[in-house]
Amino acid sequence: MANTNQRVGRLGEGLAAEHLVGSGMELVDQNWRCPLGEIDIIARDGDTIVFCEVKTRRGTGYGPPAAAVVWAKQQRLRRLAAEWLRTTGHHARNIRFDVVSVLAGGRGAARVEHLRGAF
Repeated sequence: MANTNQRVGRLGEGLAAEHLVGSGMELVDQNWRCPLGEIDIIARDGDTIVFCEVKTRRGTGYGPPAAAVVWAKQQRLRRLAAEWLRTTGHHARNIRFDVVSVLAGGRGAARVEHLRGAF
């Protein structure tokens, strides 16, 4: 059985995917893994391939979810994006790195914030 953090993470990724599709983006891949790590969501926004990191938290005690995407995480995502492009053979005129922040605490609906071109 998945622990609470894994369940919250899966919830956030699902909400993020719904949000991206609702904003007109097309999902290309989810939870893509290789020995270097994982990319949460890969989407297409027109002629741009978008690599999305999803951060979900139940509260802001450790800061907003997007604050967890620190420099080292950004560098890892850049390497993962290059590996995804290389191994899948996809070609993109443009690429972009977005962060989708999900705050899933309390009894109300989760709050989703999409930071386009976050880094």
